[in-house]
Amino acid sequence: MKTTPGRIIAAVVAIAAMLPYLTLKVLWLTGSSVGVTDPALMDDPTMYGMNLLTFGMDAVALILALGFTMRWGMRLPAWVVLLPLWVGTGLLGVIVITTPLGLLIQGESLFAFGGPIEPWVYLMVYGGFIGQGVGLMAAFVLYARDRWPAVFTTLTGHPYRSFTRPFQRVVAWGSLAVTAVIAGVRCYWALGGAGGLPPGAAEAMTPAGALQQGTQGLLALSAGVALVVLVRARGRRPFWQPLVVAWLGSGALFGWGLYGMIVRVSAGPLGGGGGALPDLVLLFGMLTGLVMAMYGAFLLAERSGVGDVQPPQQPLESEDRHGDRQPAHHGHR
Repeated sequence: MKTTPGRIIAAVVAIAAMLPYLTLKVLWLTGSSVGVTDPALMDDPTMYGMNLLTFGMDAVALILALGFTMRWGMRLPAWVVLLPLWVGTGLLGVIVITTPLGLLIQGESLFAFGGPIEPWVYLMVYGGFIGQGVGLMAAFVLYARDRWPAVFTTLTGHPYRSFTRPFQRVVAWGSLAVTAVIAGVRCYWALGGAGGLPPGAAEAMTPAGALQQGTQGLLALSAGVALVVLVRARGRRPFWQPLVVAWLGSGALFGWGLYGMIVRVSAGPLGGGGGALPDLVLLFGMLTGLVMAMYGAFLLAERSGVGDVQPPQQPLESEDRHGDRQPAHHGHR
């Protein structure tokens, strides 16, 4: 199976959007203070570690984007592709949604965070994140459609044999309960509530900050509802629709929760004080997102034979081999 032009274009867009960010991280890791008003900031061990971590995350995304355009990408184990893309799309999805809306609400002041980082750095970084997120998600969807076609061709209510259905029900309904609480707290803060926040935090929250709180809350609740829809396995809606909602929402819960906890624990110069309740929201979001991912792994493994669709030629075959085809669900295992 040849790589489609759409997949190549989307991957190229993602890679091009990553390069300025990766370049900036390399400069900072090698001692440059470009874009920084306080050069001593880059000498802080915590900042160095955070820069190294975020550089590594973007480097992994770049390798995967390349894999989406080449035959060796189809040979990667499923978890090697799905795990980092799940976290990455969860992080980037929130930015893709909130940054353009934040610009409409606040204009250029959206990036006037103050502190030791120049505003143009935030503009460049978040602009790159939008391009990276759109390109990477589009390339991944096209890649997944070729590698796992049954995900896109079966219905939610299609029957399948499940050995873990009781476990999945507990996880789905439990996740919905937790995400409802998280969504309620975040939407309360988004609407101006001050309960549980550090003194002055509610007054200092910008419209864009409120938008991000509300978006993360709604994504969390949507993911909980989508998991219940998936575990009930009823109706004639395409299977991929609730799966995408659960994927993005759970990825945002885990990705932003993990990132927030790392910032809090490391107590770096850019961390700030979180407060007990915000930290609990991050912690429970991270744990709930992780449990949702475990549910998704069981679900996809058990549905791997549902509505099996045999493509004209398997991605791992060479052009002239026709006798060694395997079922189309092979990539799930």
